[in-house]
Amino acid sequence: MGLVKALFPSLVLLLCCPLGDMVYFPLASFTVPDTSLTHLAVHKDTGDVYVGAVNRVYRLSENLTELRSHLTGPIEDNARCYPPPSVRACSHKLSLSDNVNRLLLIDYTGQRLVACGSVWQGICQFLRLDDLFKLGEPHHRKEHYLSGAREPDSMAGVIVEQDREQSKLFIGTSIDGKSEYFPTLSSRKLVRDVENAEMFRLVYQDEFVSSQIKVPSDTLSLHPSFDIYYVYGFVSGGFVYFLTLQLDTQQTLLDATGEKFFTSKIVRMCSGDPEFYSYVEFPIGCTKEGVEYRLIQSAYLSRPGRKLAEELGIPEEEEVLYTVFSQGQKNRSNPPQESVLCLFTLSQINQRIKERIQSCYRGEGRLSLPWLLNKELHCINTVRNAHLCEPVNLSAFLCLC
Repeated sequence: MGLVKALFPSLVLLLCCPLGDMVYFPLASFTVPDTSLTHLAVHKDTGDVYVGAVNRVYRLSENLTELRSHLTGPIEDNARCYPPPSVRACSHKLSLSDNVNRLLLIDYTGQRLVACGSVWQGICQFLRLDDLFKLGEPHHRKEHYLSGAREPDSMAGVIVEQDREQSKLFIGTSIDGKSEYFPTLSSRKLVRDVENAEMFRLVYQDEFVSSQIKVPSDTLSLHPSFDIYYVYGFVSGGFVYFLTLQLDTQQTLLDATGEKFFTSKIVRMCSGDPEFYSYVEFPIGCTKEGVEYRLIQSAYLSRPGRKLAEELGIPEEEEVLYTVFSQGQKNRSNPPQESVLCLFTLSQINQRIKERIQSCYRGEGRLSLPWLLNKELHCINTVRNAHLCEPVNLSAFLCLC
């Protein structure tokens, strides 16, 4: 999960008293004076905390005592070198570059940590869980390069376990205008052998479709700064989800002053859909006292404790999406300080998405994917089975959006 929007040098574990008291006090802390923390992952069995940072990865105990650290940078690089200088000589001048951790995931099938950084076009290291020993760093093929963007909080990933030898890695990332090199969303093979040629290859690819979505060049021609920033990803009930922040192309075009407007969306697709035909995105945000909060900053999926479940009137086994939004729709890189914590039950989100899909299959309304389709299209009356993760054909894809 992403910690917060901004980088910061310390991590504090907090315990909350019952809701009525709302008193917080620190239990333990982890501070590093010479770097900034970007991401964390908590092992579901051991409770160990893995922290991604600038030029380092840390392993902490569950009480935040440092157990191990692994150096990831700085490394000689230039963002304009594609492929990276480790593979082919680059005409651009190289300099020592900080390696900012952009993704940190625990691969339980492979018993390793996946740590992806900002250098060498976004390559990843595989680290042993106990001592952070580097098992490998695939970087010789184009599928190893995930993104040339360098922002720490614009990439998210989800691992879907398949069998003892292989899992799937869903990656959503900003592309920094380089759609010819990087998909904004993809599903890749995560195999046990780090040196296997199949590592990070697309789950499916033929001459017509593949396990990826790219930002169309027409969109970048019209909106050169368009990008999708992936804040958080998770898997539940056969679906993969991402919380994203993206340029609102329609509202930006309508603004006479040329100001940029952003909108937050939740993306969902079937985890077993190799061609991404089940892709759907839905606006998400919240309102407090008539003020809109539309800039997603952070999110986390969990189940409520007894007190919160009683307050919300939901069962304790209900999955709740905890989100933090900043006010308005402007200033993505420097959002307003005022923010709110908003809670959504996953069942409510799925119900709204289901209703929207079903209405589109009835031919009602328009498709809401202007960045991907580059035009407004009406929904088409289409015969569709009730189970949304069954295979569909290409013509039906448009009705899922």
